[in-house]
Amino acid sequence: MRVPGERVSRVTGKIVVAAILLVQSVCAIFFVSDIVLSVFNVYVSPIPWQTREYLEIGAAVGLIMGVVLGAMVIHRSHRERRRAEEKLRRASGAFMQLLVERFGEWGLTPAEEDVALFAIKGMSTSEIAQLRNTSEGTVKAQTNAIYRKAGVAGRPQLLSLFIEDLMEEGPLSRARAKAG
Repeated sequence: MRVPGERVSRVTGKIVVAAILLVQSVCAIFFVSDIVLSVFNVYVSPIPWQTREYLEIGAAVGLIMGVVLGAMVIHRSHRERRRAEEKLRRASGAFMQLLVERFGEWGLTPAEEDVALFAIKGMSTSEIAQLRNTSEGTVKAQTNAIYRKAGVAGRPQLLSLFIEDLMEEGPLSRARAKAG
């Protein structure tokens, strides 16, 4: 959800960034042209020393503003990364909690819970059999028992049960509830 003043803050931020980039561009042009002209022994009419000092001070300020802006961007990106990691951790925890609840409701055995989890992760029957050190026939029998207990016909429907449950808790379902 966005705060009303956030748009103004973003516009102001863009103006500040544009101003800093403009100052840095002018400073870069000044320093690079000064060096290039010196290398090629091209002499232009000298500018007053006070003007040159102002240009150098402006260049230094521009560089300092660039460093500060860079630090702010790095700080913001770290903060956003931490937020995203926290959201992912919460979503992962919610999904695992949902799995445990549904497995309990369906009365799955511990072996069936393992097989269901591997199936939801997208592993093939042979991969599950290898991981569980059992035959493919056993895994097929367990997956059929899982589907029967869950009331679904196969893996896609099994996975869709969990997706629907997660969506019921999410912003999309809340928006639908408000609209309906």
